[in-house]
Amino acid sequence: MVKTISSLLQEIMEQPQVIRHLLQTEAGRVSEVAGKIRARSLEFIFIAARGTSDNAATYAKYLFGAINHLPVALAAPSLFTLYKSPPRLAQALVMGISQSGQSPDIVAVVRQGRRQGALTVAITNEGDSPLARAAEYTLLCRAGEEKSVAATKTYTTQLALLALLSAELNGEESMLKELKSLPSHLEKVLSLDEVIREYSQRYRYAERCVVIGRGYNYATALEIALKLKETSHIVAEPYSAADFWHGPIAMVERDLPVIMIAPREALLSRCSDWPRRWDLGERN
Repeated sequence: MVKTISSLLQEIMEQPQVIRHLLQTEAGRVSEVAGKIRARSLEFIFIAARGTSDNAATYAKYLFGAINHLPVALAAPSLFTLYKSPPRLAQALVMGISQSGQSPDIVAVVRQGRRQGALTVAITNEGDSPLARAAEYTLLCRAGEEKSVAATKTYTTQLALLALLSAELNGEESMLKELKSLPSHLEKVLSLDEVIREYSQRYRYAERCVVIGRGYNYATALEIALKLKETSHIVAEPYSAADFWHGPIAMVERDLPVIMIAPREALLSRCSDWPRRWDLGERN
């Protein structure tokens, strides 16, 4: 167990360096793929992924919708493998996201998309994987070997690749500039390691919790909850802040830990008075 935790922490700390390397080495390839996408009259993006990569796909749903005004659908791979009844994909950008590139159902979606004449893109850390071979174009995470079962650096490189692709599609220079500063922002966050360690002591014996986010950070809530399950065996339930009112808030009690991702004041102000409103019986 000590070895696993050590590897996990080491890979977390590698993220600034890995992201910096990715932006330097993969930007040209992303720009090329963006040009291929612009040349096609695509109506939507269709993404297949599992686990952590599926949370990256959730981020992509908000990203490409808000920045590029393209609707994003998350695939149900069972339609391709179990039911043998895939949807029509000819007018889609079909994207497979997988750290290892080995997931047979994700590969099946991309192969079917290519068979139907769709433009296909793989985002993976393994350039010689079945997924990379199935897709017409491949964008590499370039994160190096990830030894820990709980994916960290491959997840953040997937997010970076998606953001870079979105920016290139629209020629968003300001967004591209912000991405270049991402490694330094990550370094600042990781410098809080000791502070985070101190705060975490309070929750060492927690058995369940709720993780809440909205918009882009709904994906963050999903990923935090997954990591808590994988590493700490905590029953962590992720929710959109908007959906939490519609039933799940009934589980809230005095000693239930709630992790809220609220980088913007709008979400923070929306959620900060939940305890008061709950005491008053406002259950929407």
